[in-house]
Amino acid sequence: MREAREGTALRERLARLRRDPVVVQTLRSAAAATIAYVIALRLSPEQAPLTAPLTALLVVQVTLYATLTNGIRRVNSVVAGVLVAIAFSLLVGLTWWSLALLIVASLAVGHLVRVDEYVPEVAISAMLVLGVTTVGDTAWARILETLIGAVVGLGFNLLLAPPVWVDEAGESLEGLARRLRQLMLRIGEEAAGRQPFEQAAARLHEARRLDHDIVEVDAALKQAEDSLRLNPRVRDSLLHRVVLRTGLDTLEICTVVLRVLARTLTDLAKEREPEPLFAKETGTVVDQLLSEIADAVVSFSVLVTTHVSSNADAAESRLSAELRTAAGTRDKLALLLREEAERETGHWQLHGAVLTEVNRILDELDTEHRSRRLLEELDRVSQEQRSRMPRLTRLRERMGVQEQLWRNRTGLGGRSR
Repeated sequence: MREAREGTALRERLARLRRDPVVVQTLRSAAAATIAYVIALRLSPEQAPLTAPLTALLVVQVTLYATLTNGIRRVNSVVAGVLVAIAFSLLVGLTWWSLALLIVASLAVGHLVRVDEYVPEVAISAMLVLGVTTVGDTAWARILETLIGAVVGLGFNLLLAPPVWVDEAGESLEGLARRLRQLMLRIGEEAAGRQPFEQAAARLHEARRLDHDIVEVDAALKQAEDSLRLNPRVRDSLLHRVVLRTGLDTLEICTVVLRVLARTLTDLAKEREPEPLFAKETGTVVDQLLSEIADAVVSFSVLVTTHVSSNADAAESRLSAELRTAAGTRDKLALLLREEAERETGHWQLHGAVLTEVNRILDELDTEHRSRRLLEELDRVSQEQRSRMPRLTRLRERMGVQEQLWRNRTGLGGRSR
């Protein structure tokens, strides 16, 4: 039994390593660089054509979209540097002052041809070529090796499509939702009893620290969005990107509102100390409501990260049921808070703020609100693509891709109505 558990644990670790971006990037880059070097040994006149593996190493990225964009800029930067070096070798040769002019000219050319982060590579290529004796042969050999490395890097990702990082982004999104849930549960439990001001302030600081989690989820989501672009293994990549992005936006708004709620409870604890925040029955309902909202937040994240239609329908039904239950508890809390406001007129603003903030979270999680927002975002992104790439959009329309996206979009929006 112990050996079986150890074997299962080993397989799980290996599976995680296979999906780890660092491991995947290392193996793919090493393989592409080695293949480029082997090809360059046969085609380049240089004895050690290290420019080819260097180019492949820089070109191959985790996602196909990044590979294509980096490959084009990388080739442009090297070719521009070589051309600058040839011009300088014919005019002035290599001296200390010509080297300074070469660097200035190369950096200027790099910005002119818009190679972005590869601007220093223009100057590096120019200096390497200018520093050798047989300028003409080395220049063409360097261009050849650069093209070999770039072609190998691009072909490597075209033939062996890189992983799609949607699952990792979904796990990160669900992790944020679960941390949000845990904080809501703690706030609710403490609001039901006597909550000292220091304790309420500590919860406020926890809510503020969730901003760092949002930054990490956003980085994972950007990687997933890049992995979906131009990836032949993915259909409806735009739909996937928009669903995940709008899901993160909703959770971010819920996090901000929870932080405001924690601020309100902190102010209320300061005003009422050493008395409890609410009457016993009201505090119990507050605890119950935040618990129900916390469960709905997790269900929302599951809905956003679910790709299979049947599972998505089940997740949406569960979310709708939880939101209806929370709405009933919210109505009960509204009556109790009104009674407390009538008894203690000095705190009616804070009681009203508590109700307003839980209402805002419920509205953000509402399935109809999500559908409208999703449709609006799809329309906005589609219009941007149409204006930025009209020819590609017309081609997609002729191939039926846009029509399929519209059907999926309509079905996704219609499910919630």
